[in-house]
Amino acid sequence: MSVQVNIPTMLRNYANGQASIDVEGATVGEVLNNLNVACSGIGERVLDDNGNVRRFINVYLDEEDIRFLSDLATEIADSKELSIVPAVAGG
Repeated sequence: MSVQVNIPTMLRNYANGQASIDVEGATVGEVLNNLNVACSGIGERVLDDNGNVRRFINVYLDEEDIRFLSDLATEIADSKELSIVPAVAGG
């Protein structure tokens, strides 16, 4: 299954400046691993040393936070879009 992955501005230099990339995978975890193969360096910025999504990064599958689904085991199925969204803080 292929899904469109939206790349945040801060990571686009790892994706040759592309704002989105079509990536294959049956689960969110597979998609993120395949994204790292296609765009070396993104994986270590999205996933921590234990292979989990970093706490300051949010990943949405068709506007649903994967942390409220099955996290990295969430199936892609008929999904159209995966978005990587860095947390923003300010005051």
